[in-house]
Amino acid sequence: MKLAIMQPYFLPYIGYFQLIAAVDLFVVYDRIKYTKKGWINRNRMLVNGSDAMFSLPLKKGPDTADIVEREIAAEFNRDKLCQQIRGAYGRAPCFDTTFPLIEDILRHTDPNLFRFIHHSLTSVCAHLGIGTEIRVSSTVPIPAEAKGQDKVLALCKTLGANTYINAIGGMELYAPADFRRDGIALQFIRSSPWDYPQFGQAFAPWLSILDVLMFNPLDRVRAQIRTGFELLGDSA
Repeated sequence: MKLAIMQPYFLPYIGYFQLIAAVDLFVVYDRIKYTKKGWINRNRMLVNGSDAMFSLPLKKGPDTADIVEREIAAEFNRDKLCQQIRGAYGRAPCFDTTFPLIEDILRHTDPNLFRFIHHSLTSVCAHLGIGTEIRVSSTVPIPAEAKGQDKVLALCKTLGANTYINAIGGMELYAPADFRRDGIALQFIRSSPWDYPQFGQAFAPWLSILDVLMFNPLDRVRAQIRTGFELLGDSA
């Protein structure tokens, strides 16, 4: 069984969904510390030919709080963000098939940050035809003191995984010999570069899945999800 474990990210880039599609079970962390400068509640879209940040504003909370303990700010203006996206992508070739999905995600009413992002991830996966089971990490019984690689190994063993696949950026975080010792193949997914037209301007790479879906037919995106990557590391 192939397993991947990641933090939740809001409308992440295509590689995140390639990882979900490449495994049999995807575990998303909820009991993990929120980081201000990460990509948990923000991402990038195309505005007037340049990449621009968009985000979910958060209610003030302690720096030690886990993602599942954070809430979206009451003043989050969903109409304003919807209009910003409409203004940025209204002329995009796949706007009419993509905007209803994005609007449904943004108008989700649960103020809890983790549950809001979890809903967005499952909604995009359904749109992309990704049938991988997604589980929340806190529902898996592992030792509470497990951290880092030990936590990943505990989840792999508890869930019966024989292959663990991680994003390419995590190559330096794990010791392959430790995974082999436990009979688990360790692999890393690397997305292939994929340029596509963006209003005839210079290509801005690795933007949110929002951008990918606005400019590309759904069948083409689904094909890129299935094939537009390579796996590095141990054989599964």
